[in-house]
Amino acid sequence: MVLPLVFALVMLLGTTAAWADDANDCLKGERDIQIRGCSRIIKSRKLFGTPITKNNLAQAYTNRGNAYQEKGEVDRAIADYTKAIALNPNDAVAYSNRGAAYEKKGEFDRAIADYDKAIVIDPNYANAYYNRGLAYLGKSEFDLAIADYTKAIELDPNFAKAYTNRGNAYQEKGEVDRAIADFDKVIAFNPKDAKAYTNRGNAYQEKGEVDRAIADFNKAIALNPKSVGAYNNRGFAYKKKGDKDQAIADFRKALEIDPSDQHAKNNLKALGVTP
Repeated sequence: MVLPLVFALVMLLGTTAAWADDANDCLKGERDIQIRGCSRIIKSRKLFGTPITKNNLAQAYTNRGNAYQEKGEVDRAIADYTKAIALNPNDAVAYSNRGAAYEKKGEFDRAIADYDKAIVIDPNYANAYYNRGLAYLGKSEFDLAIADYTKAIELDPNFAKAYTNRGNAYQEKGEVDRAIADFDKVIAFNPKDAKAYTNRGNAYQEKGEVDRAIADFNKAIALNPKSVGAYNNRGFAYKKKGDKDQAIADFRKALEIDPSDQHAKNNLKALGVTP
């Protein structure tokens, strides 16, 4: 999860529209527009027509890095975050966002080092704990991930994604009831979160409570009829119940939505059906 930065400079009277457009674009434009706006500020070294401060220049690099990261241009994002950090070594957001970019590359240790730095700078930065938890989850270090998600929740009790991923980590550890409790919390935050119902359904299925799992998959499908995962998982639940016809129907529906889905193909083959 990356966070934007805002410029700490008030617009001056008499500022031209062009300068204002560059600042607005750099702050919140569509990705390519944001990149162009930030790039113009970085090249001119001016903001609202006046020489830019080091901190505002760092913010321009961070915001452009965010746009690059959202476009999937992760190496360019890392380069921009690194420039932002050089300009403002106390920028916790730039460290956390660079960590997220390293995480996307699968460089979990480098990501964790950046999150560590962000947390040293700002010990109350919930997003940095959450991001570090994701990196630990990527390394299958579940206890460390759970500890970070728990800290993020302590700092932000409404942090739904932290509950979701803590639930995932608990489930990976085999602590299914604790996972269900976290998914319950996510659903309480947003009763229309289809993925949360799928996650809870998977946990119920792991407990052997197949009917409760099917009920959750039904809800997920009602909320998101294009959920390949919910159809596959419901099909697997029906297979456990011995309802082969319904299982086949669900696996076929998953393939109808995504003809390349290998899980559905394998599930059909396991039932002796040609995908």
